[in-house]
Amino acid sequence: MKNKLKYTILVLLVLSIQGAAAQELKEFYSNTDSFLKSTVKNGRVDYTAIKNNPTKLNALVAAAHEIKVEKTDAINFQAFWINTYNILVIDGVVKNYPLKSPLNVPGFFDKITYEVGGKNVTLNDIENKLLRANFPKEARFHFVLVCAGLGCPPIIDTAYIPTTLDTQLQRQTVLALNNPDFIQITKNKAKISQLFEWYKGDFEQNGDVIAFINRYRKEKLPEKVKVSYYPYDWTLNEVN
Repeated sequence: MKNKLKYTILVLLVLSIQGAAAQELKEFYSNTDSFLKSTVKNGRVDYTAIKNNPTKLNALVAAAHEIKVEKTDAINFQAFWINTYNILVIDGVVKNYPLKSPLNVPGFFDKITYEVGGKNVTLNDIENKLLRANFPKEARFHFVLVCAGLGCPPIIDTAYIPTTLDTQLQRQTVLALNNPDFIQITKNKAKISQLFEWYKGDFEQNGDVIAFINRYRKEKLPEKVKVSYYPYDWTLNEVN
């Protein structure tokens, strides 16, 4: 009887902890959404406004510090770390604002660490070790992780949430690859982002880079199109 009671108490405790964690994560998504809606305009970030009133940003960074998501919960894991990456990029800029580019901050991507869910991580760790390494077939990450440079696909003014994550990944990839500034076409030549050069292996899992691009384009690129890479624009993605 005592053992049965102990087991019941243990189960209730586990369920209580899981419920609290789920609520914490739900609030993180909701607060991220509210923050982005108030600070992102046309794919750019109002860093001045955030610098003047960083309360919401600081609260999100503090919340991420406490949240733990297991990679077995794949959809939540991906949504949480995508949002966290974008929030921490904004935080890194705001801490050093004003500046012209995130590259003006030494170690912005590979040296500065953040404590999130019990892990000390850099921005590169989130992208490469937590997202790309755990989900190597998901090349669409490159169109939702926003590095604060204008060369990156634009940040959206909503949070990524589990119930719509696949749709959001798809939409942002389609938008980027049909954007004439991102894929620049002149006759039989195509200038494409250096993202496709740096992460070539991600885009060539089921064919070459052109095949990947054409999977999402309305107007397909010719098979024998001549490809070159235009320089990445690291100018800060701040509101004009």
